[in-house]
Amino acid sequence: MERSFENKVVFITGAGSGIGLETARAFAKAGAKVALADLNVQAVQEESEKLNANGNIAIGIDCNVADEKSVADAVKQTVDTFGSLDIAFNNAGIQAPVATFAEASIEDFDRVIAVNLRGVWSAMKYELQQMEKQGNGVIVNCSSQDGVVGAPGLGAYTASKHGVIGLTKSAALEYAPKGIRINAICPGVSDTPMVAKAFVDEPDTMKAVMSSIPLGRIGHAANEIASTVLWLSSPGAGFVIGQAIVVDGGYTAQ
Repeated sequence: MERSFENKVVFITGAGSGIGLETARAFAKAGAKVALADLNVQAVQEESEKLNANGNIAIGIDCNVADEKSVADAVKQTVDTFGSLDIAFNNAGIQAPVATFAEASIEDFDRVIAVNLRGVWSAMKYELQQMEKQGNGVIVNCSSQDGVVGAPGLGAYTASKHGVIGLTKSAALEYAPKGIRINAICPGVSDTPMVAKAFVDEPDTMKAVMSSIPLGRIGHAANEIASTVLWLSSPGAGFVIGQAIVVDGGYTAQ
């Protein structure tokens, strides 16, 4: 089913590459005004220029989700530019080196939690302030297949992604009566730069992960992951509240 987001304002973190970038492109193609936010400001500004050149409406914003003020400023810039905030996709995330609990460093743990969990909390805080003023809005948070199962060697990452689902469910219950829908998406292994790097850095781990995917392949960020975000953001998902939708080729169904 084709979905139109004509004149809707969409804010996306981690939009410089991977799932965030493909989702931004999909929203723009569907008629939305898109704010692409990323720590790599050059990437989002270049992409927004490409989108605008193709007749879309987009801006690129410098945003470090581990810095609350940076997040607040990015949301404000989006609203100041477009006048509202209809949809937010809190997608920014990082990985940590594979390590056992006994060997993992506190620096890696704190860095992953700051971006993957606290970053989502900060983004939701300022998005919800604006959406509550409007009386409507949609938020989709990016968790992971590791947000619903355990992952040996990825304790910090797994904890952060489980936490995203907890934030999603709690906020969804608070804000559903106020006309704001909040859900999460839990992507499996997909064709993103972060996954490509993992194949290089941790080949044995990724080989084991691939052998555990019933579908036998990785997911497509553009037409499988992004399309799920668009569906969750559409009126067709209007009765979906506080859910964590897993898109993983069957990995967690085993």
